[in-house]
Amino acid sequence: MSSQTPEFFSLRPELEKAYGYTHAVKIGDSIKISGAVSMDDEGNPLAVGDFLQQMKNCYTDLEKVLAHYGCSFDDVLVENVFTTDMPAFLEHAAYRGSIYQKQFPTGSWIEVKGLVMPEFLIEIELEAHKSH
Repeated sequence: MSSQTPEFFSLRPELEKAYGYTHAVKIGDSIKISGAVSMDDEGNPLAVGDFLQQMKNCYTDLEKVLAHYGCSFDDVLVENVFTTDMPAFLEHAAYRGSIYQKQFPTGSWIEVKGLVMPEFLIEIELEAHKSH
């Protein structure tokens, strides 16, 4: 039987504390993962102006969080993408096929006015279910 006690995970503890969030929380078999952006461990934007590389950097961080819980992208049920440039996202959306090799999750693609820093072009959040 899975525990209903929340299990929190911080990918970058000091940054997360400064911004006031936790990167992920697992309750039972459900895992909610905060939006990942293209940044280094000090919070500096990476790949400024390079949409595809920012997308790849998001998935790299998300993969680390999933791995902490013994999961992979095969366990993702929901993927929400927030972008300041929908045409650029649509141009590179096919890259997701290399991430989701078993099936695509549910989710939404949302164009926003801005993200936490103006250099960020994309943010991706996930919900996963840990299979036994």
